[in-house]
Amino acid sequence: MTATGLEIFDKSLQTTNIWLKEISEGIGPDRQLAWRALGVVLRTLRDRLPADESAHLAAQLPLIVRGAYYDQYRPAVQPMTIRSREEFVQCVADGLQGERPVDPDAVTRSVLRVVGHHIDPGETEKVRQSLPKDLRMLWPDSEAREQ
Repeated sequence: MTATGLEIFDKSLQTTNIWLKEISEGIGPDRQLAWRALGVVLRTLRDRLPADESAHLAAQLPLIVRGAYYDQYRPAVQPMTIRSREEFVQCVADGLQGERPVDPDAVTRSVLRVVGHHIDPGETEKVRQSLPKDLRMLWPDSEAREQ
């Protein structure tokens, strides 16, 4: 018996809970903050990517997370001209206003670590390569890959 009556929803919920648990390991045991952080970082990344690459990434996300990813989506402004790590992290910090104080760089790295762990490595690499070098450094282990 499924919890929701639909296996696809149950699987998405289970996967999303795994992601939130892993994000919480990096930013602290606040599931609400983990959910908010996941959405903010993914939307910031989405808005920086070309539309085609953004859609390819979305296809890799659990259904529930995909909803957060596309929340507030305005393709006419995509891609944004975020060129530096500092600009990206500032967008994340702005999106997390009203939450308990948290390091937006650590939040970004935690979310990207989880995304990179759970989606296809080839897709992760395509996303990374579509970003300026400074933004690629936000992904875990990027320093080793760039050398």
